[in-house]
Amino acid sequence: MINEISLADVRGLIGTETGLSDWLLVDQTMIDAFAHATDDHQFIHVDPERAAAESPFGGTIAHGFLTLSLLSTMNYNCLPKVREQTMGINYGFENVRFVAPVKSGARIRGHFILADARFRGAGMLMTTYDISIEVENEKKPALTAKWITIIQFDPKNRPENI
Repeated sequence: MINEISLADVRGLIGTETGLSDWLLVDQTMIDAFAHATDDHQFIHVDPERAAAESPFGGTIAHGFLTLSLLSTMNYNCLPKVREQTMGINYGFENVRFVAPVKSGARIRGHFILADARFRGAGMLMTTYDISIEVENEKKPALTAKWITIIQFDPKNRPENI
């Protein structure tokens, strides 16, 4: 994967997988910390014995919002840095779907396909990624979505050709 690109290179990457993150372990310690941070202590997340006995998952699973939030670390791990960028802004998501559970102890990784990039104002480039989170050794992804971000840059650095 490319480590760094210029603003002028971004549009040429539309339609390509611009990032594939490293595998990330989602263990019970991470799930418990997320439950504590969000005050979501539903047994399917934090009680391995009860989840094994009473849920269809065979044990605990990660919160869907934990899986979604891990996109930030996956992004930093694999997407190329834009040389002129001064700041990145999370604009939001569309069509978020939690397709399959992430079981405690599973490894996941993110796939990022640049779907669109367009200027928004003098010093902002809005990018849209089609993303999916793969669960190791599973056929279905854990999550699919469109992720919209904004790359902020000094307007003096805006390329003329885009």
